[in-house]
Amino acid sequence: MEPHLLGLLLGLLLCGTRVLAGYPIWWSLALGQQYTSLGSQPLLCGSIPGLVPKQLRFCRNYIEIMPSVAEGVKLGIQECQHQFRGRRWNCTTIDDSLAIFGPVLDKATRESAFVHAIASAGVAFAVTRSCAEGTSTICGCDSHHKGPPGEGWKWGGCSEDADFGVLVSREFADARENRPDARSAMNKHNNEAGRTTILDHMHLKCKCHGLSGSCEVKTCWWAQPDFRAIGDFLKDKYDSASEMVVEKHRESRGWVETLRAKYALFKPPTERDLVYYENSPNFCEPNPETGSFGTRDRTCNVTSHGIDGCDLLCCGRGHNTRTEKRKEKCHCIFHWCCYVSCQECIRIYDVHTCKALGKVKCVAGQIH
Repeated sequence: MEPHLLGLLLGLLLCGTRVLAGYPIWWSLALGQQYTSLGSQPLLCGSIPGLVPKQLRFCRNYIEIMPSVAEGVKLGIQECQHQFRGRRWNCTTIDDSLAIFGPVLDKATRESAFVHAIASAGVAFAVTRSCAEGTSTICGCDSHHKGPPGEGWKWGGCSEDADFGVLVSREFADARENRPDARSAMNKHNNEAGRTTILDHMHLKCKCHGLSGSCEVKTCWWAQPDFRAIGDFLKDKYDSASEMVVEKHRESRGWVETLRAKYALFKPPTERDLVYYENSPNFCEPNPETGSFGTRDRTCNVTSHGIDGCDLLCCGRGHNTRTEKRKEKCHCIFHWCCYVSCQECIRIYDVHTCKALGKVKCVAGQIH
């Protein structure tokens, strides 16, 4: 590991005790080995870090769907890393840490909003898929079809029960968000936005039956989209997230914090929008306090004018260029019947990576 990254990682781990206070550290089960055996070893519920009593009861009562909960968080993390692969913060996770994203999620930023939404959506998605595949005895296909069949088709197959997956996600992921503070209100809103995206993207999937590929009979069922579609949608919501302000109200149980849209002239956020109330760091340089790893040595796109381009991704520090030889298949020929033969070619590519922050020195009143 690069020295500058090793030093940053140590700093992040030292900051861990501060980060864990309101952190959903149960997400760490998606990156460990323990989640693969949850279905066969109920006692592991007590060893999952960060579970509040309600989550612990859920885990023990519905142990057979806990692997799907863990798989859903893992799915959400992978999608986050895909969606942010070309941005200054690229959804980096930290091994051997309960706070798997470090202090990045300690603030109520856009990044926190997206991660909560995609993780909650991932849990709903994975549980729904697992039920449809018959891996659990407490759930299955959706027998409550929405409406009569259409002209030329009938209900068939296994409709995925997204309502059940959403219910599991809501019961488990929201269990710790019962504090009367602004952050809890923000997390619950964004969790629900992620789950609503699953329900909104359910669609009919059909299959034709008949001789020689004819479509004499067509059966249809409700299906979830590819999770990439969920990630794409929530990434758009991240880009247009609504900034909020925190308001305090006195109620019978004490002071309660709520969120209000910061700009009255803008359309107020709906249940499908992401919300935040703290600004993000720029993520240009390593910073253990914010959890930023910086963009030093990140690969950038020299032809892009977007955030993945060398100008923006490297934060104006410039970039280095090196050549890289890669072996690739080429001159492929299809042979009847039925295989493809290829030659191996060596191609040379230019690889562009962000420079480190240069040293600043003053000479005769000028900065170099």
